[in-house]
Amino acid sequence: MIKELQLRISPKDAYNEQSIRRYVAREQGWDERTITCVRTLKRSIDARQREIFVNLTVRVYISEQPEEVFQPIEYTDVSDRPEVVVVGAGPGGLFAALRLIELNLRPIVIERGKNVRDRKKDLARIRPEQRIEPESNYAFGEGGAGAYSDGKLYTRSKKRGNGEKILRVFCQHGASPGILSDAHPHIGTDKLPRVIENMRETILRCGGEVHFETRMTALLINEKQKVEGIVCHNGKTFRGPVVLATGHSARDVYQWLHDNDIEIEAKGLAVGVRLEHPSQLIDQIQYHNRKGRGEYLPAAEYSLVQQVEGRGVYSFCMCPGGVVVPAASGPEQIVVNGMSPSNRGGRWSNSGMVVEVRPEDVATLLSPDGGMTVEDQEGALKMMHFQEQLERTCWQQGNMRQTAPAQRMADFVNDRLSYDLPASSYAPGLLSSPLHFWLPEPIRHRLQAAFRTWGQQKHGFLTNEATVIGVETRTSSPVRILRDAERLQHVSLRGLFPCGEGAGYAGGIVSAAVDGERCAEAAASYLESDIRG
Repeated sequence: MIKELQLRISPKDAYNEQSIRRYVAREQGWDERTITCVRTLKRSIDARQREIFVNLTVRVYISEQPEEVFQPIEYTDVSDRPEVVVVGAGPGGLFAALRLIELNLRPIVIERGKNVRDRKKDLARIRPEQRIEPESNYAFGEGGAGAYSDGKLYTRSKKRGNGEKILRVFCQHGASPGILSDAHPHIGTDKLPRVIENMRETILRCGGEVHFETRMTALLINEKQKVEGIVCHNGKTFRGPVVLATGHSARDVYQWLHDNDIEIEAKGLAVGVRLEHPSQLIDQIQYHNRKGRGEYLPAAEYSLVQQVEGRGVYSFCMCPGGVVVPAASGPEQIVVNGMSPSNRGGRWSNSGMVVEVRPEDVATLLSPDGGMTVEDQEGALKMMHFQEQLERTCWQQGNMRQTAPAQRMADFVNDRLSYDLPASSYAPGLLSSPLHFWLPEPIRHRLQAAFRTWGQQKHGFLTNEATVIGVETRTSSPVRILRDAERLQHVSLRGLFPCGEGAGYAGGIVSAAVDGERCAEAAASYLESDIRG
């Protein structure tokens, strides 16, 4: 017999199969010796009351052997199959390449950055050298912006495609099967690089290609407005339909598209700061316990949202037990992001705290002395120019290094300069700065209002033990590359499939991966129709 049950049990018992087995036997009146396996299908923490429970959905096997946790995909040799060029080796590009192999096509993956291991060495040099390597950083390189930025797999999007399959593919390539059951699945920055390497090995083993340190500089477009491939900075060309999955920081790609009159449009995004608390304080607040999370609970998470004067203010990419990292992708920029190791055991917890910005808001947000032309404030690239100006201002406030300007949280809310700062996980260092003065007023004002509200809702949240660190600007792409909703092909260029977060159609690892699979399927349909026609 196989039976699914909904359980509500203590944290002490929720993470141990033997404890769950004893609990099920006792509650159901079964002989524990007949239970051959208890498999957790879903797990979520209920911390709404002082007594914490864990909600489980389990599948119980009684005198039966369980099936495989997931059915692995068989990837076959595609060495002699038609080629599709995939630009970018982030989640959109990697999952597009794997799906192309499933569809019996040969992916040629082009990545401007380095492989995931060599990329890590460049990240380690940011602190001592106080500079960013333009082609190898937290945004560019194998694995994309998510590889060294936490590996969170939670998505609110349920309509775009099969997110469960994405998780299974991650498991097939080395991720813990626990991501299949957790409400907020997370691989961890320490574990994700090996998973990404295994994906690359699958692509190569099946006859695909992966080219690192190879930056696309142009699309090859014939007189019939058909994309036939790409040209790269080293003079190499790669031919075939193009899945364009370059990520949200490839500003040179947006500029090239704009300069060549290829249809793109400005897209709304969200900008703000990173907010860092001691992790024990967040545990105390979320678990309603002065002792924090105790022995059995994981580091606490939070998700906050507030409407302030017609714009959303919300937490973004919350990293329990994590660190704040320098996520710029070029010179004269300071950008911060967050990440967590798999155990989430660090001294601090951080989250992006961001304000919704729409294209029509830009004129009220740009500094008149920021060097922006009238043209910069209009057109398809105006949101990108706004990001650039804010990141440059932050860099200037940080002494033109990667030291980030920061302020104690309560000081920020009360318009006071912080004369000293708490200890922080941000390795390049912090510099006390009046963010309340130089952040654009509509962003500053809305953040302050939201912080006050959340401080009233969560006692202890609004505190000078927390640090506001500038600036968080790369929440999503500032541009949308226009495509047909059904065929996922660019609205005027045949054979071009704008993909993932960089094209404006995803927000996070799973949704980008799902979009990558969909674009691969669209490219396969295009090739089939092209052969027939």
